[in-house]
Amino acid sequence: MSGNQWHGRSVPFEETGNLAFALLAAQTIVLVAGTSLLGQLVVGMFNWRARQQNIVYKTFELVASPFVKLIRLVTPKVVLDQHIPIAAFMVLFIAYFWLGFEHRASCRADIAQKSCEKWAEAWSSEGSKQ
Repeated sequence: MSGNQWHGRSVPFEETGNLAFALLAAQTIVLVAGTSLLGQLVVGMFNWRARQQNIVYKTFELVASPFVKLIRLVTPKVVLDQHIPIAAFMVLFIAYFWLGFEHRASCRADIAQKSCEKWAEAWSSEGSKQ
C-alpha cells in the first residue's frame, strides 16, 4: 500500500505517530483511578463505619471500581476481598511508572509525535546547558 492509504483497516501507531499520545492518555487514566483509590482511603479514615453513605466516598468508588473488579477477576479466590483495593492500587502504581517510561521511550524514538513537546523542551534545554 502506498502512503497512508489503509482502506478501512486501522492504521498502526507507528504510522500515525500517536503512540506517545495513547501512552499519555492511558497514564492519565491510571493516575485518576489510583488517586480515587487514595481518596477513598482518606475519606474512609474520617468515618470508616459510615463510609458507604458518604457521597464523596461513593464517587471515588465509582471511578475506581472497574480497576478493582479487574484485579478481583485475575486474583485467586484465596485473596480476601478486603485486600483487592490494595492490590489494585499497587498494580496502578506500577502501571503509572511503566507507562511513563514507555512514553519517554516513544518520544525518544520520534520527538515529532503529539504530546512529546515537554520532552523536546527538556531535552533541548539539557543540550544547551552542556
